[in-house]
Amino acid sequence: MGTKRELQEKMRRVREFLRERNYDALLLSKQSNFAWFTGGGDSHVVIADSLGVASLVILPDKKYLLTDNIEAGRILEEELSGQGYEVKIYNWHESKRKKEILEELTGGMRVASDDGFPGTIKVEEEFAPYRWSLTPEEIRRYRWLGNRSGRALSKVAYHLRPGLTEQQIAGRLSAELMHYGIVPVVLLIAADDRIAKYRHPIPTDRRVQKYVMLVVGGRKWGLIVSLTRLVHFGGLSSELRRRHHAVVKVDATFIAHSRPGTRMTDIFARVQRVYAETGFPDEWRLHHQGGPTGYEARDYKCVPGHPGVVVKNQALAWNPSITGTKSEDTVVAFSEGPEIITLTPDWPTIAIEMEGVTIERPDIFVR
Repeated sequence: MGTKRELQEKMRRVREFLRERNYDALLLSKQSNFAWFTGGGDSHVVIADSLGVASLVILPDKKYLLTDNIEAGRILEEELSGQGYEVKIYNWHESKRKKEILEELTGGMRVASDDGFPGTIKVEEEFAPYRWSLTPEEIRRYRWLGNRSGRALSKVAYHLRPGLTEQQIAGRLSAELMHYGIVPVVLLIAADDRIAKYRHPIPTDRRVQKYVMLVVGGRKWGLIVSLTRLVHFGGLSSELRRRHHAVVKVDATFIAHSRPGTRMTDIFARVQRVYAETGFPDEWRLHHQGGPTGYEARDYKCVPGHPGVVVKNQALAWNPSITGTKSEDTVVAFSEGPEIITLTPDWPTIAIEMEGVTIERPDIFVR
């Protein structure tokens, strides 16, 4: 999957990490880091587990695949073909051998890891920033993922009808995503008053009457996109219209300031002002507002006073909400300005003028 240039860049960053932090080797076991380092390799079996079924042992001049006899063949052939890994296998019923093999490979070394494996030093927070700036190859994959996720959501939304249950809608959306090989790692559906009651509405057997919210977190090649859309059957009330106009203005503020070098604390301060100016000064307190994404649904959540700074080619997923409505998409912070990669085809939008730039945000789709 990953090109030679991309894999060389990932190795360069790992070597830089080892040198700057004074480590001799790095053990990567999380699904997110496995996918990042291998240019999109997939080490998952259980979606809900942050750890994969295979680990990578990386030294400055060598790299190993460390896994059991169940997984070795598929991982080596389908995920790491041609990438130059030496494979180290232990029997599935002898998990203690993983530690022994690691010690054989790194005896006497100072070993860092993303999961705190016994005998290593956990460095997940230290290491995460090394993957935040996306390579050109990752950006191409991300654009594809964002486009197909938007298409899938749009197709389902255009065929919704009152009477469907939230679970039926979730099933249709899952099918459309999986058609493209996109795994739904987050799937929230809310009908009618559940939109206002719950910020994280997992699908139930509740039937849609007039209003439905669809929230997707889709993953492919380890990369994750997030987007939310709203569908309403019949005309909107003036109050819902007011609330949605307010939330898309907040979202446009987030997006407009998603530029390299911008401090997270400054972005959040601007957003707080917009919440207040639109008449909803305390709504930001009711749900997190999103933050950097990529190989994690959120690398961290942006909060008041956060010391983070947007880096070049970093992905961000903002998700402001005002009770009864929400706005969410995934963007990449380029030097020339942010690019929304999850735009939904044929979806009605609201144009927000923000410091000389027009930002299109999804409107509520009235059917």
